Amino acid sequence: MNDRVETIKVKPTEADMRLDRWFRVHFPDVGYSYLQKLLRTGQVRVNSKRAEANARLVPGAEIRVPAIVRNSAKDANKAPSVKPPLGLSKADRTAIERMILFEDDHVLVLNKPFGLAVQGGSGTKRHVDGMLAGMADRFGGERPRLVHRLDRDTSGVLLIAKHRDAAAKLGRVFQTRSAAKTYWALVKGVPKPPQGKIEAPLVKAAGPDGDRVRKALPGEQKEAMHATTHYSVVDRLANKASWVSLKPVTGRQHQLRAHMALIGHPIVGDNKYGGDENLPAEQIENKLHLHARRLVLPHPVTGEKIDVTAPLPEHMRKTWDLLSLDADRYEDVQ
Repeated sequence: MNDRVETIKVKPTEADMRLDRWFRVHFPDVGYSYLQKLLRTGQVRVNSKRAEANARLVPGAEIRVPAIVRNSAKDANKAPSVKPPLGLSKADRTAIERMILFEDDHVLVLNKPFGLAVQGGSGTKRHVDGMLAGMADRFGGERPRLVHRLDRDTSGVLLIAKHRDAAAKLGRVFQTRSAAKTYWALVKGVPKPPQGKIEAPLVKAAGPDGDRVRKALPGEQKEAMHATTHYSVVDRLANKASWVSLKPVTGRQHQLRAHMALIGHPIVGDNKYGGDENLPAEQIENKLHLHARRLVLPHPVTGEKIDVTAPLPEHMRKTWDLLSLDADRYEDVQ
């Protein structure tokens, strides 16, 4: 490398990435219009040839980066800063660090807390996706990618890919249903039989307190989403409430919440599906008692098994103690 230009090789994990996207990852201060100017004037080249911003990259390709670009990003290419980047507080950075259950060069698994959104939306400024984007320096310079979603009030295991290749492979794992997901919930009443399968296609339906889903009616098959959930009662409090283990086969929005409500046993604290009324005990916090407890799936690179378990959130731990449900005794119940 000399003082005027730098040549950077495209990594295997960046295969098929667009050139403009590659620049956003490596040199986020370079705007699109400025990159276009650099490409038009030949200051940025791929394998010594002129290229378009939408050119797809192949591993090993050499990208010519002029000094003016390299110097503007010089500080960003140093070791991760202890100072929070613009728009991300030190508290948020610390919060993400405390959520980490598992991490390697390709995968990140978080224990998402109750009440934190996974993605942004109307009126939602603080969310996991945005917090991770603000920590690109911490995760190797590339923005981590969500592989699946959890509702704002559902806590527990959340899978993140650290780069594009891992995201694509993990996406296929979920599409082929090779990932085993287990949720713990407290539901009203006691399901009968104590073990069973719920198969009910769902359709989206707007409500006064936001979007929800409901069982598809005759004639709605075309727009219905097939949904299957296995449930098992782990323990019970007389006939008032049950601790259930839920294993979704599909991954539809609100699937577990809607399915349990459909069989007459809504999840405690669920304000969209009737679980927030007539709680089993007065001292129970009126919060959604649904937790993504465990995730088992093959590693996207090594193929070895990833098996991660998330501890109960504080409000559910308090409820378990209140109702004498021993989470530690049943630690291996999945």
